[in-house]
Amino acid sequence: MESSEEEDDFPSIESITSQSKVDSLYQSHTEKGIRKLCCELLDLKDAVENLCGNMRTKYLAFLRISEEAVEMEHELVELRKHISTQGILVQDLMTGVCHQLEEWNRSSSEVQPNPDNQELQDPLPIEMDHHKIFLEKVDVLLAEHKVEEALEALDAEERNSPELKSSGDTSTTEGSSYRSVFLKRKALLEDQLVEITGQPFINFVELKKALSGLIKLGKGPLAHQLLLKFYGSRLEKSIEALFPSSSVCPRTYPATLSKLVFSTISLATTKSGLIFGDNPVYTNRVVQWAEWEIEYFVRLVKENASSDTVSALRGASICVQASLNYSLMLERQGLKLSKLILVLLRPFIEEVLELNFRRARKGVLDLIETDECMSLSPRFAPLLSAFTTSSHSLLADSGIRFMCIVEHILEQLTPLTFFHFGGNILSRIGQLFDKYMDALIKALPGPSDDDNLTELKEFVSFRAETDSEQLAVLGVAFTILDELLPNAVMTLWKLQSESGEPKSGLAENVTPIPSTSTELKDWRRHLQHSFDKLRDHFCRQYVLSFIYSREGQTRLDAQIYLNENGDDLYLDSAPLPSLPFQALFAKLQQLATVAGDVLLGKEKIQKILLARLTETVVMWLSDEQEFWGVFEDDTGPLQPLGLQQMILSLPFQV
Repeated sequence: MESSEEEDDFPSIESITSQSKVDSLYQSHTEKGIRKLCCELLDLKDAVENLCGNMRTKYLAFLRISEEAVEMEHELVELRKHISTQGILVQDLMTGVCHQLEEWNRSSSEVQPNPDNQELQDPLPIEMDHHKIFLEKVDVLLAEHKVEEALEALDAEERNSPELKSSGDTSTTEGSSYRSVFLKRKALLEDQLVEITGQPFINFVELKKALSGLIKLGKGPLAHQLLLKFYGSRLEKSIEALFPSSSVCPRTYPATLSKLVFSTISLATTKSGLIFGDNPVYTNRVVQWAEWEIEYFVRLVKENASSDTVSALRGASICVQASLNYSLMLERQGLKLSKLILVLLRPFIEEVLELNFRRARKGVLDLIETDECMSLSPRFAPLLSAFTTSSHSLLADSGIRFMCIVEHILEQLTPLTFFHFGGNILSRIGQLFDKYMDALIKALPGPSDDDNLTELKEFVSFRAETDSEQLAVLGVAFTILDELLPNAVMTLWKLQSESGEPKSGLAENVTPIPSTSTELKDWRRHLQHSFDKLRDHFCRQYVLSFIYSREGQTRLDAQIYLNENGDDLYLDSAPLPSLPFQALFAKLQQLATVAGDVLLGKEKIQKILLARLTETVVMWLSDEQEFWGVFEDDTGPLQPLGLQQMILSLPFQV
């Protein structure tokens, strides 16, 4: 028995289980504790999330309840005021009734009623009682802010009471006193109606009722003033809400602002006619109010104009377009404001144009970032690059840059802006073209007659030395003058014409459109004159470079006609002009050949250029006193052979 017990307590080695089974049967208390702790932590996490959610819900509910409590508190205050008012009325009523009862009791105790005199004594007390009851009724209506009922009651009483109809002195003291009290009630009602119109969130239906009430009270001018004040306040709030967008969207801000202003003016005009009719007095007040609002609108546009000159020009142009379109709509309502708008906007438009063209002048004289400019308008490149080679592309780049700058300015303009300010714009484009011609003159060799061009020296980054390069300068300038610049301007005018503007009434008392006046012709004439300066400079330096050698000696010397030996004259051959004139003719022929290659397809400028060159020679000969002074000197008389040669040379040149 003992051995068996020992076997049970100490089993043999064969009965020992594996380690994995032992681990599964006898897990450590630490692992069990960790798992239990994890479960508890997860439960705690869920509880915390639920608690947070409940706290947020309760906090929102608390805020809502707090707001409701504040609103309830306001309602309680209003209710207390109403109750207090009602209590005062009741107290006054009780006091009046008690006082009346005491008087009746006193009179009944002192005097016995006489049936014969009853009919004679009753009317006045009855009338006084009616007045008192009516005034108390009006007081109650005013205290309860029932303005419509109070207005009807006062109007009916004024129609039915003879004491209130007469505007002069009343026959009795009681009537005068009643009239005074009645007028005080009307004044109280007027104050309540004015207070209603000043409510911040009043709608037009309520406003119309209040204004109609003021009109019934005989306060038409005040009602009209309150109507304009209502729309003015409404417009001011809309502008304040729009103000943040002035810096974010500077180009669209003026258009949006003009829409707000003119739509409000239109609405106020419509409602004024609806309520007050076509009374000229009220119509004039609407016009005056509209002018004030437009002045304020223009001031806002100026103050919030973009600091960027391009955006400012676009915004101003859109402002003109939108304002004049809206003013055209207002003309159908009898408001003619177009002239005022143009007068107010003109200084601002001219200022913005001046800033843009000042910037453009700097851009024309500065040939930086030409590649970027060429990418903006690649259509200019083929026409202007045809005159230059790849090694002298700066000339073409300057022309492309000039046209890009002009086109970029014109793209910012709207049709109506060009219609009303076209003369100013064309004049500034002409001045810009003058600056560009001055820069090209500086690129040509030879001195210039214009002392102001010395300041352009630092801006010239290319020099035209050869004949082909100088002719290329003329070709670029002539192409801009004759094709590109007029086409850019006429494209904008065609857009204006296709839009059908200006319409009837809009162009009254304003500047006529340039294409139908002398402005466009004067502009083309101005451009031509500026180009002629460039052409004449080329011809003058070209002729002078032939006439004078590098040593400063002239080749057209009159001494050749006084030479007795006649070395420079042809004696045995057929009669020909003198050698200098033959050399000049050969040089002009050579230039004509080069011009045919460089100015291909520009026959007009070729003919003009060659004709101007020969005219320059004739003018030089006409003005050269040293040449003609030789013949006036008696020391060397003109021989027959020299005279014959001179007769051949000069007509040949002509």
